[in-house]
Amino acid sequence: MGQPPRPPSAQPQYPYGSPQYAAPQPAPPSQPAGFEYAAWSTRVLGYLVDSILVGGAALILYLLFGTMLAGVGAALGGQEGGALAGGACCMMLLLFPLASLAVGIYNRVYLVASRGYSIGQGVMKIKVIDAQGQKLTMGGAALRLLAQVGLNMIPLVGLLDLLWPLWDSTRQTLHDKAVGSYVVHNR
Repeated sequence: MGQPPRPPSAQPQYPYGSPQYAAPQPAPPSQPAGFEYAAWSTRVLGYLVDSILVGGAALILYLLFGTMLAGVGAALGGQEGGALAGGACCMMLLLFPLASLAVGIYNRVYLVASRGYSIGQGVMKIKVIDAQGQKLTMGGAALRLLAQVGLNMIPLVGLLDLLWPLWDSTRQTLHDKAVGSYVVHNR
């Protein structure tokens, strides 16, 4: 009589022998393929250049506007000049954040959407892309900036957002993850 049937083997049976290597797996659709993610230090330097730019532009507007108001106040003299100078002080407190916001929106939304990088990112030769490797839309760039500003308003979360790329496999910040953006080397 015959031999008893053999139990099925746990090893898969290949008709032409065992494979020498596993086939490469395509990148998941949520990550851009073929790009080198920017290093954390490069991103931080780009952010610092942007911050200095925004602060410098806002300071210049602040000084120009302040000088203009002081000149008008001195020319008026008397109580009118004093009232204008007092109002100018309050206006100056409002001007700095508004100038920072205007320059920031131009740099971090308009430029990122139109050319793929802010001034600081351009200096560091990095750019912001979406999962398909395309530039962010104007809405995507605005949402990315709003996410960053919102995270920075929560104590210690802004610092966590800044440090997140140090241990993230795609080197994304939390505000990048919020909109599905990536910062890569600009070729």
